Amino acid sequence: MTLVEIAGAGLAELTCARLLTDRGHRVRLPPLRPPDRSAGAGPRPLLLTGPTLELVGSLWGDGLIEGGWPITHRHARWGAGPSPAPFPQPGRALDGVLLAARMRERLGAGDKSGEPPEWTVTAAPGEQPVHEQAGRRQLLAGSAPLRSARDQDTARLDCTGLGWLHLTPLGRGDCLVQAMVPGPAEAPAELLARLLADSAFAALLRRPPRTAVALAAAPRVHLAPAVPPTGGSGGLLVVGSGALRFDPLSGTGTAQALRTAILAAAVIDAAAAGRSATALCAHYANRLRAAFREHLHTCLRLYTTAFGAGPWQDEIDATRAALRTGRQPLLALD
Repeated sequence: MTLVEIAGAGLAELTCARLLTDRGHRVRLPPLRPPDRSAGAGPRPLLLTGPTLELVGSLWGDGLIEGGWPITHRHARWGAGPSPAPFPQPGRALDGVLLAARMRERLGAGDKSGEPPEWTVTAAPGEQPVHEQAGRRQLLAGSAPLRSARDQDTARLDCTGLGWLHLTPLGRGDCLVQAMVPGPAEAPAELLARLLADSAFAALLRRPPRTAVALAAAPRVHLAPAVPPTGGSGGLLVVGSGALRFDPLSGTGTAQALRTAILAAAVIDAAAAGRSATALCAHYANRLRAAFREHLHTCLRLYTTAFGAGPWQDEIDATRAALRTGRQPLLALD
């Protein structure tokens, strides 16, 4: 069967490896290492809610998501409207680094042959990736202590005039504080503290995060996420956030990354069965682009509702421009 190089140890790459192995293909895996706990390497908190938890369970079986911190409710205020009551939404806050390590352990040694692979699957291509991106907004993130233990079972979303904020309880009295702001963000800890002071979250925290990072978070899609094998060169499939990144507001980033893995495994499996690799790669790119455009429509609806003018106007205009000038599908797959 097909030999596939898994060039990365993220959730999407490892899930693709799992699916390919289940279908009888050979996979060459990255080295099995313990979670990296060096400075700046982790943990990486993820909030997985019902549908994403079900998807992870269906792909990996039981036991993978043990531990973490259970979330039972969600409380959301969007725009200038009144704040509704919390509503039930079961979820779990997990360390993404630990989750990936558990996935890698389940995959075993992998293929040890020295032959060249027919495909490579990665979330980070070696060359400079080329993306279409809608905007420049950034996500600020840091951790802070909660004031009351009663707030440790509810994830919360709130808005200020400058952006939205989200609190994810992590257990032991701590929470992840995230905020989305338009454009480049200098001094992220100071800016995050300012947003918290203008929100209802200030009363929930003992103090704002002492340190914070600013991460690029505008939606984007890779312009060439699938390259078929040609001559003596193997094919390439880009998965995960390297292929398609959603705005964190959607809450479906992890699920979307896993879906790219499912589709990439299907491309390789169909090519091995004799389907046109060129047509399959075009179909893969089209599916990502369709998901990207649908996501932009959702972003436009939400952000114009809460931030109709002011600092967010450039982001809203960039989203409209991406929808107006976005590339059309490359090729229909029979």
